[in-house]
Amino acid sequence: MTIKGVLFDFSGTLFRVESSESWLRAVLAEADIPLSEAELIRAAQDLESAGALPGGASPAEPLPAGLSEMWALRDESAESHRTTYTALSRRVALPDPRLHDALYERHMVPDAWRPYPDAEAVLGALRERGIAIGVVSNIGWDLRPVFRAHGLDPYIGVYVLSYEHGIQKPDPRLFAIACQALGVAPEDTLMVGDSRPADGGAATLGCAVHFVDHLPVAERPDGLRPVLDLTS
Repeated sequence: MTIKGVLFDFSGTLFRVESSESWLRAVLAEADIPLSEAELIRAAQDLESAGALPGGASPAEPLPAGLSEMWALRDESAESHRTTYTALSRRVALPDPRLHDALYERHMVPDAWRPYPDAEAVLGALRERGIAIGVVSNIGWDLRPVFRAHGLDPYIGVYVLSYEHGIQKPDPRLFAIACQALGVAPEDTLMVGDSRPADGGAATLGCAVHFVDHLPVAERPDGLRPVLDLTS
């Protein structure tokens, strides 16, 4: 099998979002709202358990029926993404109700994201080999500015984002759109992601699939490098 194109997931694969504590701390500082350190840590833990940080942990407890339905479809539109995550955030008591919308806005800021240490080297090596590169993400907002801010946009040929198509992974149609945009047949394409349920949907289309661990940036310095062996 000769790989001619590689599709990457975004969150947990090429980039990792900041911690819940860093997320909340930044928003509190911007709003000039003081919390004691103990209160801040507790609130950050509650937000993480609620699954309120997009790109972070999923909800730790089963959701009520209505919110569970929203969660299942959250990445199909910008509206559903914002509505779902702010609803999750509002399950946690914060000192000012405006913080819930501010938290949502914060997670879309490029500074809230860090690329994995080997991301640029791996993308650059693939580009040098003439391999087409795309990003396929379940997301409710435009992540292109994150790639531009961190210098990775020049390596990406196409972005296929769920909210722009109204289709979520693992639906094979989203991967088909990406392969067509890259001009590469699915059987010549490798999908790289951190979610077996979502990214594994590419296999239905005939793509090869490789999984990485969704770990903090400091704990996964070279998790993408096996992709180079798979495409050599």
